[in-house]
Amino acid sequence: MITMTTAQAALKDLYLGALSNQLNTDTDPLLNVINHTSSNVYGRNVIKLVPYGMNAGISAGLETGTLPDAGGNQYLNFTTSLKNLYGTIEISDKAIRASNSDKGAFVNLLNAEMESLLYSSKFNLARMLFGDGTGQLFTISTVTPATKTLVVDNVYNIMEGMIVDFYYNGAIDKSMQGAKIVEIDRVGKKVVFDMAFSTTLTDANKANYKVYLQNSKDQELTGLGAIFGDSSTLYGLARADYSCLTPYTKAKKSTDTFNEEFVQTIIDDLEFCSGNPIDTILADTTARGKLVTLMSGYRRNTDFTNLKGGTMTMTYNGIPVLKNRFASGGEMLFLNSKDFEMHQLCDWEWLTNEDGSILKQKENYAIFQATLVKYADLICNKPSGQGKLTGIS
Repeated sequence: MITMTTAQAALKDLYLGALSNQLNTDTDPLLNVINHTSSNVYGRNVIKLVPYGMNAGISAGLETGTLPDAGGNQYLNFTTSLKNLYGTIEISDKAIRASNSDKGAFVNLLNAEMESLLYSSKFNLARMLFGDGTGQLFTISTVTPATKTLVVDNVYNIMEGMIVDFYYNGAIDKSMQGAKIVEIDRVGKKVVFDMAFSTTLTDANKANYKVYLQNSKDQELTGLGAIFGDSSTLYGLARADYSCLTPYTKAKKSTDTFNEEFVQTIIDDLEFCSGNPIDTILADTTARGKLVTLMSGYRRNTDFTNLKGGTMTMTYNGIPVLKNRFASGGEMLFLNSKDFEMHQLCDWEWLTNEDGSILKQKENYAIFQATLVKYADLICNKPSGQGKLTGIS
């Protein structure tokens, strides 16, 4: 017989390990190779002492000369708050009761919920990895209130069923809080919602509106978008005060030829300036296609490699090239994956109630909820060792 006790035991003993493993190793090829650690976590924050520059106590002198003065290492305190990552499932009381005499039906019910939770969690975790921490999903181009439709600049960050919040001039528009995306035209970049638009959401005011995943504004991981973004601060420090906080960037000009020498110059410049070997290239479809064309022009066979987690990808001069739906159009990122660490208070766990139970009744509903949680944030130890090439078309 299926009871709340057996249901909670299944969530904890049978599903948690599999969910945690897949979220950590099968979400994104880049995330797979990033080290996960509980070090440098203090309360609600990650405070990490990061060396920069080099030890100055070096010299080459006379045999009878004085020894070099100790220069010591230089350190910066990187500080960021732990981000609260949640994923919730719902099981109705009716479904549990209907499965009382059929364990197979209940297993199928839980499997369906777990697969949905896993898919949604992986999608949003990968999206955050490339985001800037603000959580903004898109920019509005056109507003059509009659059909509850927006035309947006990109649809890569969204999926049908996603629940979002609209903000007007920095404040949440409560009349559109919790709007659900019901349809996406990916060719026309049109997004249809399940509720009528606020009277202030018009073409005239569209620039004043921003859209975020529900309850997530400014609460997402400090992803690659934050490192390569134009914000004046990073990890609690002013970029203007420390050049090591600013990554290498290069814009391809119309007069530049996209060839092997051009790409290698970027890799060489990064390794020369930072001392970092580049071990990963991230690219969108356009940029990755340019590399394929470049190598075929030299009559080379495209080499492939198997990454951690089982993903197979092409390589460029031995460097894995990862294609990602969340990478910005016409851009390549050149990274040293060893410079990144995911600092976490704990690995994925079920949120428990005061009595230790996992399933909790939703107030005023015959529905039970369980929430998967992880407290973590991403830190890049050497932002200046990472590079970006833009303008690829």
